[in-house]
Amino acid sequence: MSVEVTRVGPEAAAEVLAVVRAAFGARPPLDPPAAALLETEETIAARLSAYGGLLARLDGEPVGALVLDPVGSTTYLRRFGVTPAAQGHGVAAALIDAAVDAAAGSDDLTVVAREELPATVEFWVRQGFREIRREPPNVELRRPLRTHVFQAPDAEAMRGLGRSLAGQLAPGDLIVLSGELGAGKTTFTQGLGAGLGVRGAVTSPTFVIARVHPSTVGGPDLVHVDAYRLGGLEELDDLDLDASLDEAVTVVEWGEGLAEGLSESRLEVAIVRGDAPHDGLDPRRVEITPVGPRWHALSFRGLG
Repeated sequence: MSVEVTRVGPEAAAEVLAVVRAAFGARPPLDPPAAALLETEETIAARLSAYGGLLARLDGEPVGALVLDPVGSTTYLRRFGVTPAAQGHGVAAALIDAAVDAAAGSDDLTVVAREELPATVEFWVRQGFREIRREPPNVELRRPLRTHVFQAPDAEAMRGLGRSLAGQLAPGDLIVLSGELGAGKTTFTQGLGAGLGVRGAVTSPTFVIARVHPSTVGGPDLVHVDAYRLGGLEELDDLDLDASLDEAVTVVEWGEGLAEGLSESRLEVAIVRGDAPHDGLDPRRVEITPVGPRWHALSFRGLG
């Protein structure tokens, strides 16, 4: 089965309405009822006439839709829905990817979910959205457009993501890693080390604060720093590293709010535990946010 997402206008109002009614009609009854169920072909056409929308087809059949609604610096995704029979085929993810492209020029994407539907709220959280406002019965969630979200269902997938990212790194690059204890920061760095072709086992540098892994392939060294016990960036100067940060790839665990001053450009990588472990898996969500001019021309869509 193949998913195709296209930008549509008022001419697609009937197809969008059919998807919205099927998707919202299958949800549990709410009080007050979902406003989407009050839509008509005329009201949907009016919404689409303003800024358009997206229609997803699965093997040619309309199965997913949303309406784009730019407000200030954000773009709201209205009437987002996937028909029940098409769920589980990547339709929602394809719609979100297309919305990122369609909302070019906005700072972020915003959705409004109902707090009585915690599974729906959790779905948006898994897609990199964060709650910014709660006014019962609504929960408003927002995702910065520059953030790229990847799923890592197990440790090998986490290493694979790091290995893929390594192919886009160059001397002087800085990666700031954040995530709770045991989230997978060192596992991600192991993948980076493998992709960079450096020497030595990449382990947590907690007790030594920093390790230098020399390149075995003529590329940049890997400087692996644990900032948990550092009092400030000036302490990096006291580590007597056997590598220049300008000539190495530097990864700083626990570096959020501390390591940003090392470079005007950096990758902020946040690792978040996903759903509760099941079937032997302990999934993670990896959010990569490029900051600064170094990353403006690079794409991260081929990762993972």
